[in-house]
Amino acid sequence: MDQITDKEFVLIRDYLKQHYGISLNDEKKGLVYSRLRARVNAMGMDFSEYYKHLISCKTGEEKQFFFNALSTNHTFFWREPDHFEYFRDKVIPWLEENVKDKDVKVWCAASSSGEEPYTLQMILHDHFKSKQGWDVRVLATDLSEKVLNKAVHGVYSKESIEVLPNNYKKSYFTKYDENSVQVTEEIRKLIFFRKFNLMDERLPLRKPVHVVFCRNVMIYFESPEQKALVQRFYENTVEGGFLFIGHAESLNHTNTKYKYIIPSAYRKLEKE
Repeated sequence: MDQITDKEFVLIRDYLKQHYGISLNDEKKGLVYSRLRARVNAMGMDFSEYYKHLISCKTGEEKQFFFNALSTNHTFFWREPDHFEYFRDKVIPWLEENVKDKDVKVWCAASSSGEEPYTLQMILHDHFKSKQGWDVRVLATDLSEKVLNKAVHGVYSKESIEVLPNNYKKSYFTKYDENSVQVTEEIRKLIFFRKFNLMDERLPLRKPVHVVFCRNVMIYFESPEQKALVQRFYENTVEGGFLFIGHAESLNHTNTKYKYIIPSAYRKLEKE
């Protein structure tokens, strides 16, 4: 099959938006074709037949492949560093002062291949490791099993960690092979990786969290999906808690109770 028709593209685009919240404009027709072509050809189908196969799949295997193929999982260590610096210098002191039960919960809601949650946990561990009685953990969720599997193992190229502060590189990585390093078990065991679709109304939380990182994901959502997701974050954040989003994203102040603090970072300050 050497092409995708407009009708086939619309079917696939609408399915992606309905089930995963990701919106593609008409200019992305070529992207859909290039990322699914090999799969469609290997199955001996055209795109219409593939769509029927996708929606009728009972095991979830094809849906997982479909999402992996069309989602963008680009991330790296110390991305948008001003957020990590604010987290280290402002958020952590607030946590230490205000979390009376010493049970800190941070949610990385679109964790991709793990660089962001590991960075957060290194910052947390660096501060709390010498303090008694603190339970400081990160929940890291993503819908892609492929990137979650990479994240769980915590193996990265030596070059990819060069941007990290030297004390993090020395303290929290061990040699894996000639070209790779692995996050230490001490840090890996403090992160819970879970598969989760941000479009699901029921969040994977047992109680409200203190900090949510959801960066560079909502840019792919349309306004109604963004608004609904942010509201779920708000309802599941403790009083005084924080939300960090990507620098290419912003919250409409008329659509959220979160209060702006610095670019792409917000707080829950009003009492319900």
